[in-house]
Amino acid sequence: MQAPYYPIIYVRGYAMTEGERDETASDPFCGFNLGSTIYRAAIDKDASPKRFIFESPVLRLSSDFGYSDVYEHGTDIMDSDWQPRSGNAGIASRSVVVYRYYDSGSTYFGDGKASPIETYARGLDTLILRVRDLVCAQSAHEGEALAPEDFRCYLVAHSMGGLVVRAFLQNTALGSATARGLVDKVFTYATPHNGIDVGGINVPSWLSANDMSNFNRDRMAGYLKLDSAFAKYGRVDYVRESSFPLERIFCMIGTNRSDYEAGKGLSRTFVGQGSDGLVKIANASVWGLDDKDNITGTAATAYCYRSHSGVFGIVNSEEAYQNLTRFLFGDVRVELWLEVESVRLPAEIEHDDIDALYQFELLASPRGKRWLLSRRVAEEDSPACRTHKQLTTQGAAGARNVYLSTVFLANRARISNNPDDRTLSYAMDVRVRVPDYEKNNAFWPNHHYEGSYLFRDSLIITMDPPQAAGADWSVKYGWDSNRVGSATRKLAYTALEGNKMRLEVPLPASASKPGIAGKVVLIASAWN
Repeated sequence: MQAPYYPIIYVRGYAMTEGERDETASDPFCGFNLGSTIYRAAIDKDASPKRFIFESPVLRLSSDFGYSDVYEHGTDIMDSDWQPRSGNAGIASRSVVVYRYYDSGSTYFGDGKASPIETYARGLDTLILRVRDLVCAQSAHEGEALAPEDFRCYLVAHSMGGLVVRAFLQNTALGSATARGLVDKVFTYATPHNGIDVGGINVPSWLSANDMSNFNRDRMAGYLKLDSAFAKYGRVDYVRESSFPLERIFCMIGTNRSDYEAGKGLSRTFVGQGSDGLVKIANASVWGLDDKDNITGTAATAYCYRSHSGVFGIVNSEEAYQNLTRFLFGDVRVELWLEVESVRLPAEIEHDDIDALYQFELLASPRGKRWLLSRRVAEEDSPACRTHKQLTTQGAAGARNVYLSTVFLANRARISNNPDDRTLSYAMDVRVRVPDYEKNNAFWPNHHYEGSYLFRDSLIITMDPPQAAGADWSVKYGWDSNRVGSATRKLAYTALEGNKMRLEVPLPASASKPGIAGKVVLIASAWN
């Protein structure tokens, strides 16, 4: 096996009805082969969509990275009559394997009835061990025998598939320690990690029809082994660090509810704003827990203006694919934070009892690309939010550290006329919206301009990784307000534990009222 090109096991999402399970069973890649030719350039549905051809994750993984499927003579590796391709003993490490857990729930290959999510988790354990055995057999056949304990794989899941993966990883009764130890990374698209809320109410546990109870938090706490955490926090979007490392998880979150057409649009209507049409944005990421139920941090997260599924769906999008491949195969990991040092009120109310809601936006893009690695915008209900009191209360340092997103950068993705240029470069459009001020619990309309910003500027970052062991990184930055499109200022960094480094970029100085002071904080580390 050539790291980091491990086998990818795709775990598809929820199929509500017998007809949907039949449709899934009749698809060779269970939807992972679907591409798109259009995208929304604006949230206004009356505006014409733009053409952007994305060939599908399967085709792109093949053309970009040399991955192939494992079907042979019309059979799957889990079929009793499957045989490797002529001249082989197993499968290549660069394989895309589809977990076909809905086949038994179709009328074609089973009884037409869905199984409990625990059954799917146990089946994933069996599939991982099967893939391991076939990859090891092929490596031995090629004269480079791979020890079974050195095998690794990636789990890539959409929607409920992410819950199947978490149940397998977190519940020791649903799989073996051997299989869990073989998982290197987990990537989820639009997974309801904290369940599904309809009309502001969590799906009830008694709604067993079509297995909707899988998204009830009481039931989820059981199959995810999070009873104590659920009792403490009322949420189930946690992964214990002792079960699986949080830094090896990536959550891709959709923010386009308007283009989700399931149920003739009823889903997006009842799920409401701040969702992808089915999953609330606030429910689509995961947090880490230690064994004493203390929260340790958040998983890597990025946002895109895509719906839960459909022609504008998140799986069949360039944005999600680029995050997926950079997370799996990239070279540098960068967490993006905004550390607020102070906020200044309008002069007329700076001595009054005031509250307000600040919205922090981010658009992050690599050099020379037409798509964004992460997009958090107020109009799409995806900004990070803090109240004025959170940002000004003594002892509230945690609230003043605003997590924006995590990006992964790849050397192979760079565009340069100089083949010796090793720099990784990306841009961050950082924005803080002018809040609606409340004076004495009443809206204060003065100095409010809809759509205006306290702060808005673009930050260019270039990183040159060390060329030899023990050498230093070379990092430069530049704000567009100082010099458009150029990173010329050297940036020092502080070494952190775990071979990470902390970089601080101060916001351009300003004394305006209202206003904000602080710095962009980057936590960077070599990846893979």
